[in-house]
Amino acid sequence: MSAIQGLELSRRFYAEIAAPWLTRTFPGLRHAAALIGSGSELLGFDDEMSRDHDWGPRVLIFVSEADFAAHAAQIMAGFAAAAPAEFLGVRVGMTNRPQVSPHGLGALGEDRHGLEVWTIAATLAHWAALGPDEPQGNMAWLGLAEQRLLALTAGAVFHDDDGRLTALRERLAWFPRDVWLYKLACQWRCIAEEQAFVGRAGMAGDDLGSRVIAARLARDVMRMAFLIERRYAPYPKWFGTAFARLPCASALSPILDRALAASDWTLREVALAEAYLAVARLHQARGVPGAFEPRLGPYYERPFTVINADEIMAAIRAEITDPALRALPVIGSLDQVTDSTPVVEAPARARRAMAALFDDGEAGAVEDA
Repeated sequence: MSAIQGLELSRRFYAEIAAPWLTRTFPGLRHAAALIGSGSELLGFDDEMSRDHDWGPRVLIFVSEADFAAHAAQIMAGFAAAAPAEFLGVRVGMTNRPQVSPHGLGALGEDRHGLEVWTIAATLAHWAALGPDEPQGNMAWLGLAEQRLLALTAGAVFHDDDGRLTALRERLAWFPRDVWLYKLACQWRCIAEEQAFVGRAGMAGDDLGSRVIAARLARDVMRMAFLIERRYAPYPKWFGTAFARLPCASALSPILDRALAASDWTLREVALAEAYLAVARLHQARGVPGAFEPRLGPYYERPFTVINADEIMAAIRAEITDPALRALPVIGSLDQVTDSTPVVEAPARARRAMAALFDDGEAGAVEDA
């Protein structure tokens, strides 16, 4: 079997097979071509195991709503007859696909080959439950899962006649400034809530509980690093792999490794405190807004080492210029509230859930308590 990576395989499949066929069969059809949406190959993480499902020569074609109505079904049927059985030694067709090919308003696929036809409106609706001009306003971003935004902005565009797909990806490439700062403040709140518990559980003789909390805090530090480096975090399977490719990972990874491998809570706590200090200094080194001086010290009168996370959170929150966003309770965005797959992978449900959470009057009451 070919050792080619999936993204390059699809790039060549479009250039050598799909594009010439479209030019001959549908001359003048304005379109974009890309590999976005699902698949480990979008991040360059595909390996031999990745090839057992949803992997192969494939490309998504994006056309206008009018051209979709006029040509999508013909493209699907025509390409099924024209596509080769193999390309670069890889079988063409999605017969090993656990999910059915798209077949709905603005999206059409075919299991016999790797070509799909989409409209941009259908793509936005499917991956983010967004309309063509959304998200509108900062609040709308808080209900969008980073892994779904990554699905739209990772991968590659191979061709774009009118620039609309490229413009969409650029618009969704990162959070607006104030949303970013709000998420950073909330991430420090996550650390503030649990950092003393590593020692408290350990001192109480609950080493397993201490290790579980340490792992949660290590993940919080890693999420902080993604935010500071302005990179969307993927879902759990690729979270550590993507973290390892962040510019700051070479410095942070050994510290987190020590925290997770520590044999007792005192060593665990020392390593985690070093990690908190490292991401606080990274915040400053990257020029992220928010003036603070990170400090390690005891947790009130208790003998647990913590960072002044609440002060850091407040300093970042003070930089938010949107009064509505600055007034929100420090709850967080969708990814900071839940990692439940049935929620995160249902974008319309996720957006409704976040809207309901912020509309709940108790949220402010808890914040003020």
